[in-house]
Amino acid sequence: MKKLFFRSLLMVALFVGASLTVWADTIHLKNGSVIHGQIVSFKNEQFTIVVGGGTRGRTSRITVYMEDVDSIEFDSAGNANNSTGPNDDNTSNNTSTTQPPYQPPANTQPSNNQPTYPPPTSNNSAAQPTFFQVNVRVRADNTSNGWTNTGLVVRRGQRLRITASGRVSLGNNRSTTADGLPNIPDRDKLMRNQPTGGLIAVIGDDNDDFIFVGRSRDFVAQRDGVLFLGVNEGNLSDNSGLFEVVIEAETANPR
Repeated sequence: MKKLFFRSLLMVALFVGASLTVWADTIHLKNGSVIHGQIVSFKNEQFTIVVGGGTRGRTSRITVYMEDVDSIEFDSAGNANNSTGPNDDNTSNNTSTTQPPYQPPANTQPSNNQPTYPPPTSNNSAAQPTFFQVNVRVRADNTSNGWTNTGLVVRRGQRLRITASGRVSLGNNRSTTADGLPNIPDRDKLMRNQPTGGLIAVIGDDNDDFIFVGRSRDFVAQRDGVLFLGVNEGNLSDNSGLFEVVIEAETANPR
């Protein structure tokens, strides 16, 4: 009964909110995480939420199961810098974003307005670590200076599991999976000893300690910061396509 009531209430809110020019939502998950973004659909017991964006950025979409949601705050007031709505490409969303340049990033911090959802603390110290999931699309071109802001704030010592699927074009009739192409020289790529076109990550936009992810990587964060994903290639201007990436982040505070 509670589930049916919650779903009915949600559908009414979605219908009313659809007529608003600006719609900023706050989704509280049962594990303590908080997502700031825009709910754009509800299907098969799952919410689709758009986060990120800006005048030079793009939006990312994540999915959350209804059973993992504790509460939702629908805010129709919005922000003075908001756009009229997201799309799948380069349209700006309802928050500003700071992206790192596609080179060792400058010593700047992420914008305080960037949607983030830090991992919560665990109240049961004896319990095994659990993970929550974030789905993002990582474009291979130089949109947003070559980086995708996942909106995920990670903590030092937190375990992350990242998997990627799909293929992208690197130009000159070359395409690759997230593992990259090992035999293509590229003096301008950020990780010179790693395959060209492979999926890479960095924590914080003031950091040049890049992480090669490929199609799958399980690692422990060595610092606090926002997680960014990109493609290991120096020239992104002739690239196209995207990787579908699933991030699993540990919910308990690492010790």
